[in-house]
Amino acid sequence: MSDQSESADLPEQPGSPIRVVVAKPGLDGHDRGAKVVARALRDAGMEVVYTGLHQTPEQIVEAAIQEDADVVGLSVLSGAHMTLFAKVIDLLKTRDATDIVVFGGGIIPDDDLPELERMGVAKVFTPGATTTEIVEWVRANVDPNR
Repeated sequence: MSDQSESADLPEQPGSPIRVVVAKPGLDGHDRGAKVVARALRDAGMEVVYTGLHQTPEQIVEAAIQEDADVVGLSVLSGAHMTLFAKVIDLLKTRDATDIVVFGGGIIPDDDLPELERMGVAKVFTPGATTTEIVEWVRANVDPNR
């Protein structure tokens, strides 16, 4: 993901702000991209909670529910994306919170994208995605009045 925060030029959306939880599941200790995305979403007028490093899927889902999130953004660079995304999606189903949109980003092979989509991940941003793309996608695909 690009470090450029070009989303600052995007106008704020009227109505209820989109509530976003940005999370780093698993043991991956690299969170620069997640912080850049969190800041871009915040600068675009969204309410953003960044959970920090080393979160379990259970902690992420609990945060999303407690924060009344509209969307959860997961950043995975460790190679454990198939397991971590699946667990978050399954826990959201268990908690009757399937209205929370899940998207992700990180080092994720193109071959895994169809399976992630099948399991319920709405969008995956791979390296090179800009913050503007991410902000625009969230605005177009997440309804804060769900």
